[in-house]
Amino acid sequence: MTSLKLKTLLATLALAASGASMAQQSLLNVSYDVAREFYKDYNAAFAAHYKKTTGQDVKIDQSHAGSSAQARAVNDGLAADVVTMNTTTDVQFLADSGVVAKDWAKKFPHDASPTTSTMLFLVRNGNPKGIKDWDDLIKPGVQVIVVNPKTGGNGRYAYLAAWGAVREKGGTEAQAAEFVAKLYKNVPVLAKGGRDATATFLQRNIGDVLITFESEVVSIDREFGVGKVDSVYPSVSVVAENPVAVVERTVAKKGTAQLAKAYLDYLYSDEAQEIAAKHAIRPRSEAVLKKHAATFKPLKQFTVAKYFGSLTEAQKVHFNDGGQFDKIYSTK
Repeated sequence: MTSLKLKTLLATLALAASGASMAQQSLLNVSYDVAREFYKDYNAAFAAHYKKTTGQDVKIDQSHAGSSAQARAVNDGLAADVVTMNTTTDVQFLADSGVVAKDWAKKFPHDASPTTSTMLFLVRNGNPKGIKDWDDLIKPGVQVIVVNPKTGGNGRYAYLAAWGAVREKGGTEAQAAEFVAKLYKNVPVLAKGGRDATATFLQRNIGDVLITFESEVVSIDREFGVGKVDSVYPSVSVVAENPVAVVERTVAKKGTAQLAKAYLDYLYSDEAQEIAAKHAIRPRSEAVLKKHAATFKPLKQFTVAKYFGSLTEAQKVHFNDGGQFDKIYSTK
């Protein structure tokens, strides 16, 4: 074979290989526990959009668990192309390790949080213990199911919501600490992640009230049937942002940077915001939020920054080893 023919053959094979790789692009989204149904629907919508706009097929794989456990797995080598978490500290942890960009929060709108949620209470049908607000959770005989704040963002937001609720009503830091300590004395078992907490509450039938994300009630209705739980909106709760980031370490190796960015960009589209609303995840789009006013009941909310500076500061003070949570829970 002449060298010219050989070069032509190699070029043809290279082109075919690149075409095959383009046709079979795959992306791994490593995410938190209670977002699995949302991303199942979103992935189908994104794949259709991507095919329509680029002509290329894309396969999207999902991984779900407690957000902090997921962040650690990615840090330890799990080859995520993107992370979609429920607390900024989990993404910041990866930024500090050089796994995602240092300025990740500037890469997408709303500090790279396309959606938000909030914490509410789920009680058994008919609300037999008459739970209406935070104060009811520290009453004798009330068992509270909650995620361990050291393993999941769901748990951290529940803790911060309880602490901040005391502050919102004019309480001091000392009074907030006292209240939260009483609350955790009513916690019979700490769940690993949001879905584990739901299983503890509904499958193992432990507890009188589950503190979880607003979106979890939709998942429960679908999985266990409507009417198993009632939603209770407390007088005040916390704004929980859902941050996203491209995993630079992985996309550099796989050549998926463009695909990963497109995947996260599309979360801000009207279609994606509608899908979020359908799963009771609060859309950033004011128009979509207004359209789904029946799902998103008005609720007084405070930001993490108001009482804790930032989630990073809260992590240091409350959730790191030897922090406020350890002091509270070790004396349980």
